[in-house]
Amino acid sequence: MTLIKSISGIRGTIGGKIGENLTPIDVVKFSASYATWLKGKNNNKKLKVVIGRDARISGKMVSSLVSNTLVGMGVDVIDLGLSTTPTVEIAVDLEKADGGIIVTASHNPKQWNALKLLNEKGEFIEDKDGQTILQIAENESYIFVEVDELGSYSKVKDYLEIHIDEVIKLPLVDAEAISKANFKVVVDAVNSTGGIAIPNLLDRLGVECVKLYCDPTGEFPHNPEPLPEHLEEISKKVVEEGADLGLVVDPDVDRLAIVNEDGSMFGEEYTLVACCDYVLQNTPGNTVSNLSSSRALRDITVKNGGKYEASAVGEVNVVTLMKKNKAVIGGEGNGGIIYPESHYGRDALVGVALFLSHLAKAKIKCSELRASYPSYYMSKNKIVLTPDLNVDHILNLMAEKYKGEEISTIDGVKVDFDNEWVHLRKSNTEPIIRIYTESSTQEKADDLAKKIIKEIKEIASIK
Repeated sequence: MTLIKSISGIRGTIGGKIGENLTPIDVVKFSASYATWLKGKNNNKKLKVVIGRDARISGKMVSSLVSNTLVGMGVDVIDLGLSTTPTVEIAVDLEKADGGIIVTASHNPKQWNALKLLNEKGEFIEDKDGQTILQIAENESYIFVEVDELGSYSKVKDYLEIHIDEVIKLPLVDAEAISKANFKVVVDAVNSTGGIAIPNLLDRLGVECVKLYCDPTGEFPHNPEPLPEHLEEISKKVVEEGADLGLVVDPDVDRLAIVNEDGSMFGEEYTLVACCDYVLQNTPGNTVSNLSSSRALRDITVKNGGKYEASAVGEVNVVTLMKKNKAVIGGEGNGGIIYPESHYGRDALVGVALFLSHLAKAKIKCSELRASYPSYYMSKNKIVLTPDLNVDHILNLMAEKYKGEEISTIDGVKVDFDNEWVHLRKSNTEPIIRIYTESSTQEKADDLAKKIIKEIKEIASIK
């Protein structure tokens, strides 16, 4: 089993040995380190932190440990209970809190959980701050307060509705057009908190909702990562119900995948493309996604008169570049929409509202909207790491091998060919190398991936 400590938080499997898995001791240690960092940043003033969790089975236990540790550090806690990552991000800002912690392991299977750490803006903490927290945890340099200085604990239950209110108030969300379209939508929320948030949003928008796995038990009915190979049931359900589309979210509701009316995949890469297209048509400007995202966003941005630029993978990197470039919208090609008009965080609720507004105004079928965009096809693969594998050395050798092509090394190695590309990088959250390729057909993308994987394996066998 695994415990992964990174700048964005701590992630691991529940149970097992301290320091090797995500045990109660590790949760307390990391929560106390986060509180210590916040105190140092705020000159030891009285602090307020918002917390929330997805529906996974261990969530209540981990959330209780986090909240009580923060109270023991003298921090006032506002607990949103069952929530979403973007809901907590919005709440940090609305509550004028000093930070936030989301108890979620995103797309990982049910045995995993994690702490995602936010700053006072409700955004993921920066690299240097994450390094500081890791050092505090390593040194165990945190001190709990005495009894008269304990923090307070309060629970707020209505923040999902507050979040929905904030989404519907966005100027480009056309609730009237969506309602008039009489959409029928199937929702797969993998039995997590999206099963509450997305149907409630659709109800407010006048959309008929057919629920599939929307009971927030934390018992994921299939792999919770919203990839095509995991979405066979909703594809069939959309066709059976005669629905206009299907919506799929991950357990913490910051990623959105869409299924066309005929059961085919709209493509999670194209969730971002479609939402950006709609926003750019109404508010021209720049866009940002990461190096592993589709070229289609670049094409759509240029078509609408804007400038596109790619960042290193990771939400904090995308947000940093979006701010620098004054991007009107951006995100990640895994279905993560970041819309600054709302907040600087991936938000599937915002994505749903923008996409449905776009589809309602276009007055075409979901598959027709998808067909209107440049056709690129992506292959996403991975190689499991072994202890004796020098990944950095392998990536350097791959960069040298393809030095005659356009190369980016800001995050692993990306090689841009004329009509396709490959991006190789170490995962920050799992012990793997991710291999993303994109080309003009699925066959070409798959073939490029197979070629690169073969080359990596040949290099890895060299001692």
